[in-house]
Amino acid sequence: MPSPNLPVGNTILSVSSLNRQVRDCLETAFPLTWVGGEISNLTYAASGHVYFSLKDNTAQVRCVMWRSRAQVLGWRLENGQKIEARVLVSFYEPRGEFQLNVEAIRRAGQGDLFERFLQLKAKLEKEGIFATECKRALPAFPRRLAIVTSLQAAALRDVLTTLHRRAPHVGITLFPTPVQGDGAGARIAEAVSAAGHSDCDAIILCRGGGSIEDLWAFNEESVARAIRATAIPVIAGVGHETDFTIADFAADLRAPTPTAAAELASPDRDALLDRLTQLESHLGRRIDRTLSDHQQRLDWLATRLVHPAERLRQRQRDIDTLGSRLQHALRRQSDHCAVRLEALGRRYNSARPRPAKLAESISHLQYRLTRQSQWAISQHSGKLNALASSLSQLDPHAVLSRGYTLAIGADGRAIRNATQLSAGDLLKLRFASGAAEATVNQVVAAPEAD
Repeated sequence: MPSPNLPVGNTILSVSSLNRQVRDCLETAFPLTWVGGEISNLTYAASGHVYFSLKDNTAQVRCVMWRSRAQVLGWRLENGQKIEARVLVSFYEPRGEFQLNVEAIRRAGQGDLFERFLQLKAKLEKEGIFATECKRALPAFPRRLAIVTSLQAAALRDVLTTLHRRAPHVGITLFPTPVQGDGAGARIAEAVSAAGHSDCDAIILCRGGGSIEDLWAFNEESVARAIRATAIPVIAGVGHETDFTIADFAADLRAPTPTAAAELASPDRDALLDRLTQLESHLGRRIDRTLSDHQQRLDWLATRLVHPAERLRQRQRDIDTLGSRLQHALRRQSDHCAVRLEALGRRYNSARPRPAKLAESISHLQYRLTRQSQWAISQHSGKLNALASSLSQLDPHAVLSRGYTLAIGADGRAIRNATQLSAGDLLKLRFASGAAEATVNQVVAAPEAD
């Protein structure tokens, strides 16, 4: 059945379109898969990409491994190597070439071992064997180191050379064991356990580089458990920098190489001597400065040190001085009190009453009061008589006594004009003695003036 994206009929495709559709078909039809073969025509490009052919006895195919994948490979490819590559089947459009895009590479025959490695790693990791909080710190100044490796291993010479160069004062105990072959894992575990019960301060577990089969003894479960069971820290320096084993994960510290493991386990003697020299110099300066400070303080205290008799004399002089100051203060206070007492006496004398003088003053004031009272009475009597005379002249009773009569209307008001009255009005007439009521019979108007 044709793909829905393929052209039909007499449609004419460009080369680019054809190559693109071929690539899409290939990448869709073939998922990621493992392909095994031998490397040939290997090229490491300046861009970081790796180009090679993968072949067997009857065929070959072009392969490319992009830089991002090649950088994490961890080992270098060579012509003639037998590998297994995880690839994506693709098609290079610009040249119209069929090729494989390589995602990952492993050495041929390592598939089963690698799967066993991953399974054991997952199992031990789940148990917490690799937990960071279980890692032990290396001793800063070890007195004796244990080395677990083969006596024929080239790595042993590198480790011994490094230890002799960096820390000739550190003792070394070798625990020889096979590091490759049948039963090597159990022997390594026994040697690690024996080293853990020795008087050493740390263990260096080392071996040179090799294939995964060569290093497989360090991927045994017994080795990992022996490492964690020791009472002293373990440094693993197995293989090259790109090689990882179960022992590396179980160890308290992983070193990229055996030589690096020796460097991590041993302090640099020359650096320690330089540091000791610096500390000695610093300590000498601190001691000199401290002695100088104490000497200056001693001199200062010596200047303050006074004989008890002299101190008593000084205290006596202080007492005499204070006594003189007290007497002077008492005299000054006494003089001040005397002056205040004299001032108060003068104020008392001036405020003290004098009866004779007061009696004379009272007599004089009484005389003045009498004369003033008589004058005031005389003045007011004259005014009163004048007012009484004026009042008597205005008194209506005095007018009535001369024969006049006061007519008062019904509204209680005095009648001043005849026009205020009408015939029949009731009037009240008041006389100098008594009163009477009258009725108006006739009103006579006053004649008009010419």
